[in-house]
Amino acid sequence: QGQLVESGGGLVQAGGSLRLSCAASRRTFARYAMGWFRQAPGKERTFVAAISGTATDTIYADSVKGRFTISRDNARNTVYLQMNTLKPEDTAVYYCAARVWSDLATMKDAFDYWGQGTQVTVSS
Repeated sequence: QGQLVESGGGLVQAGGSLRLSCAASRRTFARYAMGWFRQAPGKERTFVAAISGTATDTIYADSVKGRFTISRDNARNTVYLQMNTLKPEDTAVYYCAARVWSDLATMKDAFDYWGQGTQVTVSS
């Protein structure tokens, strides 16, 4: 079984920044596409960003485009989400996900492994 562990969440003021990390337990994750999703209270889990296995392709939700950057370090089996210019509406639990294919996807059902999530709270 694969394991993903998120870290880096916390409380930040609007306009601030946070960097989330997702550490994968298996080296095979280096070939997988990875994604970040988020879920606000009472709402569905939604796509935030994804990166291909080779890191050559990325895709973002319109709501975070230009503010968030997804990256990966396959030598460290780690994926990052740099979040800048945070807004109160970015408040959510952020989940890391892995897809056993290298190409990009944005649908929850396309991802096979999930982390436990890390809370991000942005105060106004």
